Amino acid sequence: QVQLVESGGGLVQAGGSLRLSCAASGSIFSLNAMGWYRQAPGKERELIAAINSGGNALYADSVKGRFTISGFNAKNTYLQMNSLKPEDTAMYYCAARSPGHEGPNYWGQGTQVTVSS
Repeated sequence: QVQLVESGGGLVQAGGSLRLSCAASGSIFSLNAMGWYRQAPGKERELIAAINSGGNALYADSVKGRFTISGFNAKNTYLQMNSLKPEDTAMYYCAARSPGHEGPNYWGQGTQVTVSS
């Protein structure tokens, strides 16, 4: 089992920055990918950034060039968010995947990010 706890969310003005952290505990050696998802009110949860055990990262077009994921194979995975926009306002979730699963099989509880204009 793996436990994920997010932190670092908050209220920030447009153009500002935040760094989200995901603290992983338990059988983290079993994981092969970590990711960050977000869900805005009335919208579906979407993948915004992911990193695999080889260190390869991918990003949603909406955050490419502004967000950076880091920290796989460590107890903490981070999402550095720069040049934040009001449309980045959402609940952000850390997720993890172990072999044999197409998508995440572990989720954190989420941390709220609110960007004011």
